[in-house]
Amino acid sequence: MRIAVDAMGGDSGVGTVAAGVARFLRENSEDVEVVLVGDEERIRRELAAYGSLGPRLAVEHASEEIQMEEHGAAASRRKRDSSIARGLQLHKQGKADAFVSAGNTSAVVAASLLVLGRLPGVRRPAIAAFVPNEKDGFVLLDIGATKDCRPTDLVQFAHMGAVYAEKILGRENPRVGLLNIGEEATKGNDLTREAFPLLEKSRLRFTGNVEAVGMFKGEVDVAVCDGFVGNVVLKFAEGLVAMILGFLKEEIARHPTAKIGAALLKPTLSHLKDQLSYEQYGGAPLLGIDGVCIISHGRSSSLAIANAVRTASRFVRYDISREIAKRTRAYDEVAVE
Repeated sequence: MRIAVDAMGGDSGVGTVAAGVARFLRENSEDVEVVLVGDEERIRRELAAYGSLGPRLAVEHASEEIQMEEHGAAASRRKRDSSIARGLQLHKQGKADAFVSAGNTSAVVAASLLVLGRLPGVRRPAIAAFVPNEKDGFVLLDIGATKDCRPTDLVQFAHMGAVYAEKILGRENPRVGLLNIGEEATKGNDLTREAFPLLEKSRLRFTGNVEAVGMFKGEVDVAVCDGFVGNVVLKFAEGLVAMILGFLKEEIARHPTAKIGAALLKPTLSHLKDQLSYEQYGGAPLLGIDGVCIISHGRSSSLAIANAVRTASRFVRYDISREIAKRTRAYDEVAVE
């Protein structure tokens, strides 16, 4: 298996991505190779700090880079030799089995559609994030690929999320909920009210509307929404977790006696931090495209990059794109309107 990784993506630059790839290769003895894509001179300069990483690492030069602040769709069309475009081209040509990037999300989505295309029957892609909760976590989609959705898009997202939950999380017949402002079928905006009866008639295990608090209590395995709402929910949750952990750290530092308790609780607090950190999950798959593309957080650390490569290898191994394609062919309800 070979995973192409965008070396130029992310807020921290080439050094962090190189460190993450080095970490993955040293921690994983499985037969997974990595191709770092980007400015070859800069990549090799950063890799020099890690010595020889063996034959499982290669470098593919790309002459252009898409910055985080650029308009993604326009940049992906204009910069045809960017690290994002070149990595996806390797995937399209069969020289890589998946692509990982912590770069400009809209550019990754636009380039994926341009280079790889959609799976048959899929109108719009969705980014699916695994989100921890009080129980075993859930899949939230879309979190930013498609901001303006049709009701049938949400049905497609639900099926794609169900495949993720079944194959990757091991949830048999996963519970699917429509993220809304109330549990009643009449609640919400035009999009959710029109999507509700479609989901109700589907072959999914649709449990109805789910409020945000219900998602975090573990009421569903898959929560469906448009990309605008999903992105706001996810970033709000990330910000809230960071704020609470920050408050806790400040309070411990302020009170000498609290430091004693913190020392005793250190293993528990470390485990809690790991459970709530996006770094542990690496990245979110872009579902509905004809391939495997993992989009990582722009602030990804080396740990997050290593876990993103690991996530990509799992999606390749379980052939998630093929499973989604089978679902869209089998169910008329998933077809584009």
